[in-house]
Amino acid sequence: MIFKVKQPLTLAVILSLPLALSGCGDSGSDSESSDSNIELTESDMSLQTVIDDKNLDRSAIANRDIPSITSPLANLGKKLFFSQSLGGDFDSACASCHHPTLGGADALSLPIGVESINPQVLGQGRENNSGLPVVPRNSPTIFNVALWDSSLFWDSRVESLGKENNQNGAASGISTPDSGFGVADSNAGSNLVTAQARFPVTSNEEMKTADFEDGSSNDVIRDHLAARLGDYDEGIGELTRNQWLAEFQTAFNSTADAEGLVTFENTVEAIGEYERSMVFIDSPWRNYLDGDTNALTEQQKQGALLFFNAPEDGGSGCSACHSGPLLSDERHNIVAFPQIGIGKGDGTNSDDDFGRERVTGDAQDRYNFRTPSLLNIATTAPYGHAGAFNSLERVVRHYNNPNRSINDYANDNEWCQLAQFDHVANCTNLYPNVRTNGQLALDKLDNERQNGTSRLPNINLNNDEIDQLVAFLESLTDPCIEDRDCLAAWIADETTDNPDDQVLIGTDINGNPL
Repeated sequence: MIFKVKQPLTLAVILSLPLALSGCGDSGSDSESSDSNIELTESDMSLQTVIDDKNLDRSAIANRDIPSITSPLANLGKKLFFSQSLGGDFDSACASCHHPTLGGADALSLPIGVESINPQVLGQGRENNSGLPVVPRNSPTIFNVALWDSSLFWDSRVESLGKENNQNGAASGISTPDSGFGVADSNAGSNLVTAQARFPVTSNEEMKTADFEDGSSNDVIRDHLAARLGDYDEGIGELTRNQWLAEFQTAFNSTADAEGLVTFENTVEAIGEYERSMVFIDSPWRNYLDGDTNALTEQQKQGALLFFNAPEDGGSGCSACHSGPLLSDERHNIVAFPQIGIGKGDGTNSDDDFGRERVTGDAQDRYNFRTPSLLNIATTAPYGHAGAFNSLERVVRHYNNPNRSINDYANDNEWCQLAQFDHVANCTNLYPNVRTNGQLALDKLDNERQNGTSRLPNINLNNDEIDQLVAFLESLTDPCIEDRDCLAAWIADETTDNPDDQVLIGTDINGNPL
């Protein structure tokens, strides 16, 4: 990936350009270059003031260690990421729920991991044998995962204890589900991404299946998978073709044997480097920040003003939570999105999702989820922790009036309008507690608004303003992620990236390769 580094144009610099370029003294020239004057609209003037005041022109990758996909370690990580050998029953890979051409996710409301009817089919049309998804939360994108400094997962159950800027969790301890909240996991690995990669393979629903190492600890599961790749101990002979040792020796520049080199720790280190190489930030908005005032349409500029200005200044206050280079404050907030799916609650509320409370044990954290990044957001639908909304417009309308949104969602059985469920028989009966669970979240949101702890502002946008906000959000997309050729370096090849005959070459429902 080539990152373009330009000199940002501050308001003062932009205002001085016409004078500086016009050649004030008698130069003897009667003509000027075609770009000697930059014409600023009123929106540009207002937006440049916002950019200066909020210091929005700082680079998202400044002072960060971003690996290249061409590095041997990241290249090994790609092969592992696409190998179904890390699935307990050889029917899922990391790429099953996080494919580059699907926005770094899976284009589903709720993921289908193991036991899919056709493991090669990804995105819409992927179904499991039970007919309904059993993974409780929407798959987050892996794009720009190297830019997170605080935590990963919707509930931040993998969390940096120090949260140092620009470190991706590398500078201090990391807590994980293995160690418990607030306790450093000595096996977490070198950064947040490596730590996160340790867990999907231990989930019955995501990659493990119930039968593989049934009842075993997470570490036993991981060790078995490593032994499978290394062809030693309990993994001997599980792969009919196995060239992983040579791949690990090349990536780690080592002559060590399989037991010393093909370990789970090295496996997730490589996967983490592959994921961390996927930095895609070269969007029209980024170009605008770099000084190209023509990078945005007038509608997008108006949307940016709404986004970054507070309600008392005529804006929508989005940047109260969606701030910084990631357009996420990396904190946890309640926005009361609808709850569909099997949920992640307890007791009689098992089909609800308690969010951050499941990690901290603090009832004040119920229904709080980590603020998602908005980079490339237009490519990562459906939206929300349960994938309840299928469009950015619908998301913005929820923020505009959460109470009306939940009522409309329940009244209209809107989950049945999602592509994943629109063909399901008796769809309207799938999730009978959508209204009840939604009201519980709304009650907590209203309570926080009343006591002044909510960071979700009360706004009243008209249809034009909603369209403007959506247009701005669409300007956050790096064109590379919509170009299969541009993404090719991150997608496994059936011949060159297949050490074990288990490479996942994903297709759409019609059999077309992704």
